[in-house]
Amino acid sequence: MNANNRGQLIKLIAEENKLSFSSCRELSGGDINEVFLLISGTEKFVIKLNQANRFPGMFEAEKLGLEYLAKPGVIDIPKPITTGRINSMAYLLLEYRETGSKTRDFWDVFGRQLAELHQVSSGSFGLEQDNYIGSLQQHNRKESKAADFYINSRLIPQIEMAEEKGFDLQVSDNFYKNCRDIIPDEVPALIHGDLWNGNYLVNSEGNPCLIDPAVAYAPREMDLGMMKLFGGFDENLFEVYHENFPLQGGWKERLPIWQLYYLLVHLNIFGAGYRSQVNSIIRQFS
Repeated sequence: MNANNRGQLIKLIAEENKLSFSSCRELSGGDINEVFLLISGTEKFVIKLNQANRFPGMFEAEKLGLEYLAKPGVIDIPKPITTGRINSMAYLLLEYRETGSKTRDFWDVFGRQLAELHQVSSGSFGLEQDNYIGSLQQHNRKESKAADFYINSRLIPQIEMAEEKGFDLQVSDNFYKNCRDIIPDEVPALIHGDLWNGNYLVNSEGNPCLIDPAVAYAPREMDLGMMKLFGGFDENLFEVYHENFPLQGGWKERLPIWQLYYLLVHLNIFGAGYRSQVNSIIRQFS
């Protein structure tokens, strides 16, 4: 879509939502969505666009995820306003967050707020609907046990997808048994679900703000595993988190189990560059 067409589309979205149109400019986005800043008088909004037929229900799922994260009121979340479709393009309209510089206690605040978020629980693991992680559909079948949820809704779908793509991962029954033995039997936690360092920002008050979720009620160590996988989070965050919501012993040794899911996602999206890391973890726990 060229610049003129994009501008016209954003004007139509503004009209559809009874917003004035002052100007718009492109923001940095990912491989899936185009992202724009819409200026409407004195207000600013973010508009995310993608091909509706390629990613059905993606923005509806993202809106729901943001609403889940915002409801406890423990960490800053941009308010999702609405979703819609114009011709072949789907859109999500949400609040814009001005960014700032970290406060001196930013990582303490982040650790404490994440611990509070993870203390939000549910009667079962999963969610009432499936959603997305990156460009891939993410299953959220309800389960009563942490290990059942993680194996059935996280590992198996990604492993099956990888094998369909021709990656021989040689996963044994013993691997799944060991996972069940290792995964702690904790209550479900409300997690962000895709918490790498590109999915938080520093808001204008210098505090953390979470974006682009892949939420579920899930084992809370999943978020920590993703945060440790690609780095970008100060160690003080994890110390404060542990002080506020102590982790079960051996959590650092379990990190690779949780990281396996995210590495499988990367394998299925980006290809063979992640195969050796995936196979290394499978061997480690087989």
